[in-house]
Amino acid sequence: MRLMVLLKLAMRSVGRNVRRSILTSLAMVLGLALLVFSRSLAEGAYDEMIDSGVRMGSGHIAIQNPEYLASRKLEYRLEEKLVNLASEMTQDVLKESLVTWVPRLSVDGLASSTAAAVPVRIEGVDPDRERTFSNIESHLKDGRYLETGDRLHAYIGTELAQRLDVQVGSRFVLTAQTATGDVEGQLVRVAGIFQTGIPEVNQSLIHIPINTAREWLHTPGAASTLAFLLKGAELTNIGVETLQLKLENERKIRVLGWQESSPELAAAIRLDSTGNYIFHSILLAIIALAILNAVMISVLGRRREFGVLQAMGLTGVETGFVVFLEGLFLTFISGVAGISAGLLFTWGLFRDGLDFSIFMEDGMEFGGQIMEPIIIPRFSVEQILISTLVILSIGTISSLYPALRASKLDVAEAMKFEQ
Repeated sequence: MRLMVLLKLAMRSVGRNVRRSILTSLAMVLGLALLVFSRSLAEGAYDEMIDSGVRMGSGHIAIQNPEYLASRKLEYRLEEKLVNLASEMTQDVLKESLVTWVPRLSVDGLASSTAAAVPVRIEGVDPDRERTFSNIESHLKDGRYLETGDRLHAYIGTELAQRLDVQVGSRFVLTAQTATGDVEGQLVRVAGIFQTGIPEVNQSLIHIPINTAREWLHTPGAASTLAFLLKGAELTNIGVETLQLKLENERKIRVLGWQESSPELAAAIRLDSTGNYIFHSILLAIIALAILNAVMISVLGRRREFGVLQAMGLTGVETGFVVFLEGLFLTFISGVAGISAGLLFTWGLFRDGLDFSIFMEDGMEFGGQIMEPIIIPRFSVEQILISTLVILSIGTISSLYPALRASKLDVAEAMKFEQ
C-alpha cells in the first residue's frame, strides 16, 4: 500500500506539470525516433554493403590455397582434385544455408590492342553460375554478358574499352604467364561492356569463360577461388568453423569468411559503425540531459511540497523514491512513444527503401566494393530490445541525482520556501 501511494504521488506530479512534461517528452520522443530511424537505416546499409561486396568479391565464404590471398598468383591455385573435393564437401555441409557458388580462375595480365596496352585482372568464370552469383550483369552498358557456349568472348569495363579503343565485336589480345611459366597470349572478342561506380573496376576487370581461361593457362579443372553465397551474412562464422573442421586435414585448402577475403570492406564497415555509435551516444547524452533537467527543475521548484510530505510522515528516502519514480515514468512513456514513432515513420515511408541513385547512378564504392543505390532499412527484435534497455538505463541513471537531492532536504528549511 505504501508503495502504491508513492507511485500515485509520482504520477500525479507528472500530470500536474503538463507543459514541462510534454516539452521534455517531445524532445525525448524526437530523439528516440531519430535514433531508431538512423540505426535501422545503418543496419540496412551494412546488409547492402556486405551483399554487394560478397557478390562482386569472394562470397560469404571463400575456399583458396593458403598462400593465394597474400600473393594473388596463379601458382597458388586449387587443382581439379581439390576443387571437386572442396565443392562437394561445402555443398554438403552448407546445404541448408547455401544459395549458390561459383568457381573462379584469376590471373594478372595485359590487355593489348592497336591503340594501347593496359594491365588488367582477368577472371575466368562460369557464365551461368556467375549470373546468379554476382550483380555485374546489371551494370551492362552495351552488348551482353557471357553465355554458355562462349569461348573467345570477354566482358570488359567502359574505361578499359575507351583506352583500348574497342567496342562490342572488336578483338584484342590478353597476355599472361601460364602455369608452365611461359608468357602466352589469348585472342578474345568483346561480348559486352559494363560500367560500375568504381573507375578501377571499369578499367581493370575482365571476365572470360572459365574453360577458355583453363585451356589458355594450362590449368585443366583448376580454380583460384571457390566462392559461396549464403542466405545471410550472419551464417558466415558458423559455416567457416564447420568447414574448417571438415577440411582440417587438407593442408592446401584454406577456408575464409568474407571479413578475411574482403578486409577493406570489413574495415570500412567497422569504421562507419564506430562513427554511428559516437553519433548515437551524443544523441543519448542529450536525452539523458533532458531527463535530468526536467526532474531536477521539478525538485528545485517543489521543496516546500517535499517538506510537507516529510512532515506528514514520508521519510527522506521515500521522498527521493517519489522523484526517482517520476523520472522512470517519464522515461518509460517517452521511450515507448519514441521507439513506436521511429518504427512507424521508418516503416511507413521507407519500407521499400531509400533511393540514392540521384547521387550514385551506377552505384558507389565502399570499402573497395560496389554498393547499390537503394538502401532498405532493417529492423530487428534485438535492436528494439537494446534501444529499450538503453533508454530505461539512461532514465534510471539520470533520475538518481535529483532523487538523492530530494532525499536530503531539511524539513524545517524546506517549509520556509514559498510554493
